Amino acid sequence: MAEMIRVDVDGRGVATLWLARADKHNALSAQMLGELEQAAQDIAADDAVRVVVLAAEGKTFCAGGDLAWMRDQFEMDAATRRVESARIATALGALYALPQPLIGRVQGNAFGGGVGLASVCDVTIGADHVTMGLTETKLGLIPANIGPYVVARMGAVNAAQVFMNARLFKADEAVRLGLLSRVVPAGDLDAGVEAEVAPYLACAPGAVREAKALLRALSGGISPAQVDHAIDALAARWESAEARAGIAAFFDKRAAPWA
Repeated sequence: MAEMIRVDVDGRGVATLWLARADKHNALSAQMLGELEQAAQDIAADDAVRVVVLAAEGKTFCAGGDLAWMRDQFEMDAATRRVESARIATALGALYALPQPLIGRVQGNAFGGGVGLASVCDVTIGADHVTMGLTETKLGLIPANIGPYVVARMGAVNAAQVFMNARLFKADEAVRLGLLSRVVPAGDLDAGVEAEVAPYLACAPGAVREAKALLRALSGGISPAQVDHAIDALAARWESAEARAGIAAFFDKRAAPWA
């Protein structure tokens, strides 16, 4: 039974996939990513589910990768570490592959892997107070496993503004960059999500799924080669002295040597 993910399905066939690790700001651990991937696969196979909402409990949508889990990866050999770190790419891939429309409900801040989660949604509604950012390079890492989905969502020109510099940005800029579809006051978030969900329920469910598949095909989608390249890039970065220094500095609560 899942401990860090919850799925609620209402009578209309709307499934809400909840990140349920609020005490850890929904940071993505190995267990959580496994549960997320399994939940996405189960939903994909359920013909009764017509629309999926990706949501999060607590104040933070997702703080990114669990840093304790990431630190543990330094003790692994390179091959094992590659498999372990690829869990994020695998979970995002399962969400991206959902045949049903996926609506993101971003109620709080999203960093790193949280930006990746927002990127795999077809439409993403955010509260107007949220802050987002691809913060990996501050730690000596790179936004690799989430990279194919972030670039597909934002486009290379927009992504270049925030992909390498770890700069934080607010909700309005996230709309301009193409990461969020629109923002609403926090009190209107559920109504904003419902406004995106409701039109699908007036459409033929099979036609909606086939239209999404066609859109993926026409846009080029994301290839396995792109995902593998990103995983390899992160695996190589894990071997660097910068990555070790950056993670160590974070846990020691001191500035990284390049700061």
